[in-house]
Amino acid sequence: MAEHARGNDVTDGTPRAGKGGEVDWRRVKNQAFRLLADIVRWAGLLLAAVLVLHVIFVVGSANPANAIVSWVRGWADTFAIGFQDLFEPGDAKLRVLVNFGIAALFWLIASGIVARIIRRIGGGAP
Repeated sequence: MAEHARGNDVTDGTPRAGKGGEVDWRRVKNQAFRLLADIVRWAGLLLAAVLVLHVIFVVGSANPANAIVSWVRGWADTFAIGFQDLFEPGDAKLRVLVNFGIAALFWLIASGIVARIIRRIGGGAP
């Protein structure tokens, strides 16, 4: 308990700047790259969530005149980036399920790869 009260500068094994000490720029760089990778990952997750919501609304026969449904449809069309008409089965619901589902998977995989690359460039663990 007394160790916590002494103001130990090393809590997680990484030295930090103390009073009048130098800044550990490597640690700052790693944190910045880690933050950027997390932002990329969350952005991909958000795009995929919009696409999945669109699929749920279409398969569940949601009211297309509803403001939320039309907002999600508009953004889903933007985020689908060419996957909207990749496959053209006869059933409209199946078409949306397959094509927008593939687009959602694309964003999850792409954001994961980009986040991993950013972490590696930053020198952190993948």
